[in-house]
Amino acid sequence: MRSTITPTKVQESLNSIRPYLQKDGGDVELVEITDNGDIVLKLLGACSSCSMSEMTMTAGIEQAIRSVMPEVGKITALKD
Repeated sequence: MRSTITPTKVQESLNSIRPYLQKDGGDVELVEITDNGDIVLKLLGACSSCSMSEMTMTAGIEQAIRSVMPEVGKITALKD
């Protein structure tokens, strides 16, 4: 079931939102896809210290990933 979560699909999802993050001096990087389908990301640049990073995660990054792979488990972000 979780085999449909691939690094390529995650990267494609991140690439759809990446221009918006980069416009504000930030970025996001895939750190890990766990065996149970959780995704660990790393917020980079301005995204790591932005007061709006939680909203960016929920409304932007997480939505982009779940629109392609609704079966993803927990999505967490480490800060730079």
